[in-house]
Amino acid sequence: MNYVSTEKAPAAIGPYSQAIKVNGMVFCSGQIPVNPATGEVPEGITAQAKQSCENVKAIMEEAGTSLEKVVKTTCFLADIADFAAFNEVYGKYFTGKPARSCVAVKDIPKGVLCEIEAIAEA
Repeated sequence: MNYVSTEKAPAAIGPYSQAIKVNGMVFCSGQIPVNPATGEVPEGITAQAKQSCENVKAIMEEAGTSLEKVVKTTCFLADIADFAAFNEVYGKYFTGKPARSCVAVKDIPKGVLCEIEAIAEA
């Protein structure tokens, strides 16, 4: 098991890793839309979806893989009404069309609007 960590994505804020690489797979923890350079969260679902995707992308690249090799994502939305706007951004990043679950949840850490976790082929 190898732990993956990059300063190009937000640091873990609890007892977990940004990602773990094991047996040819990368398991990326859920990424909320925190800008790793500033610690700030952008306004609105479009900007937040983009930042979450950028964070997943940075972790995958640090692990030696890419978004094109993602096989499964789980997406969490604070409001299912944001589904279409979220999908618009998501589709530009996850062009390989991985398997996906997308659900609305009651709360996401830091009060953000979305979170994305991903599993990829290393």
